[in-house]
This record gives sequence, C-alpha cells and structure tokens, in this order.
Amino acid sequence: MNKKEIEELIKFVSKSGVSEVSLETDSVKITIKNAAPRVIEQVVTAAPMMQMPMQAAPAPAPVAAAPAPAAAPAASKDESKYITVKSPMIGTFYRASSPDKPNFVNVGDEIKAGQVVCIIEAMKLFNEIESEISGRIVKVLVDNSSPVEYDQPLFLVDPS
Repeated sequence: MNKKEIEELIKFVSKSGVSEVSLETDSVKITIKNAAPRVIEQVVTAAPMMQMPMQAAPAPAPVAAAPAPAAAPAASKDESKYITVKSPMIGTFYRASSPDKPNFVNVGDEIKAGQVVCIIEAMKLFNEIESEISGRIVKVLVDNSSPVEYDQPLFLVDPS
C-alpha cells in the first residue's frame, strides 16, 4: 500500500463518519480512528469564545469598535484575489521540519510550485505538503503544532 492509497483511505474515513476502520493485508496493517478530530474541534471552537470577552472588556468607547467592522469587509474583498493552500489530509500542522530548524515559509516569502510549505503529521507519518502554485505568502492561517482538518485553509498566497 503506497502513501497515496493511505491518504485516500484517511480522506474516505474522515468523510464517511465512521469512528474506526481496520485494514489488514499480507504486508500492512492499518487502523484509522476518527474519534479524535471531533474532540479537537470542540477545543478549537472554545478558544475564540474565551478571547472575545477579553477583547470586549478593555474597549472604553464604541467609536473604537466601528472602524474594525469597516476594515473587515475591505480585507475580505482584498483576500478574494488570493489563492488558498489547503490541507490535503487530517493531522498536525508543522511549519518546520523540527523545532530547531527555520520555518519552510514565512509571510512575504516567494514560493514556487512544488516547494515544501509545511509538514502534516498523520498516523506518525510526516507528510511534506508542497505548494501547487507560485506566488508570495500573504498570511499563515494555522498556528504551529495545531490540528488541521481535511481541506482546511493553511496559507493565503498572492499569485501575482
């Protein structure tokens, strides 16, 4: 069983809603458990809720809050010209090959198609994720060592 077949199996299991799948052949034995990502999602969604009251408390005047919503639609219009690099699998996102090494890419870096932009660890396998496009990294959307879902946006790239 090659890497591509394993990735397809992981995608299938994550989409199907099955909690566990075991597959055994003459040379390979694989067990995929799908219960962990649901717990991770609850942790991720709880973090923004905790931050919201902290941000709302120090605001002394509603005037300071008015420019932020005006800037958000302008930013989303600007982001429409960017291309999103998405996660091809479920796993843990790493910006560097090890903690003592530099990040593969940073905001402002020029990248080429086929260049490694991050690593996603899935089932104790470290998968190098390559960019499918050339351009400049505008934004990193995921924190280092964070869990990611299939098709989750990782980077915004300006192709121009």
